[in-house]
Amino acid sequence: MGILQHVEHQISALNDLIKINNDRATGYQKAIESTEEQKLKKLFEDYIEDSKEYVGDLTEHLHFLGGDPASGTTLAGKFYHTWIDVKAKFSKKDNVSILSDCEYGEDVANTAYRNALDDKELIWKDERIVNILSRHLKELKATHDHIKELRDNAIALALQSKKVEKPIVEPADTKINN
Repeated sequence: MGILQHVEHQISALNDLIKINNDRATGYQKAIESTEEQKLKKLFEDYIEDSKEYVGDLTEHLHFLGGDPASGTTLAGKFYHTWIDVKAKFSKKDNVSILSDCEYGEDVANTAYRNALDDKELIWKDERIVNILSRHLKELKATHDHIKELRDNAIALALQSKKVEKPIVEPADTKINN
């Protein structure tokens, strides 16, 4: 693979990450619209801002490589967000399902960054972009872990609030009349 092909491959990879961050921001916007909890809304707004910052970092390096940043989201992201919209129309959105959806989105973002860093065909000659991608991945992992913790806490709270005393059940008559 020649130098030009390496640069084109890097531009393509960075544009994929931009689209993943756009998917992520769209997902968190949907989560904001689905919850009434102000603390979650604020947290999701912060994660949207993180994605915008990541897009800015990636765009800067794209320009350095001579590329133009992608706009929009991934095709898979569009399908996922459509599915979330359909699911929301037919089910009540509680914090557990909202946070589960967010965790899935974080899994996708983490995987995309890991793949970009581990891709053997991508030869990142500029240590700056490796540091940027590594920092993004570290922050995305921390976000994933936080979302997962919030989801697990929401599950525990939901189970706790649904706990009822064990009902008294009369044993069934098991005698056989001869």
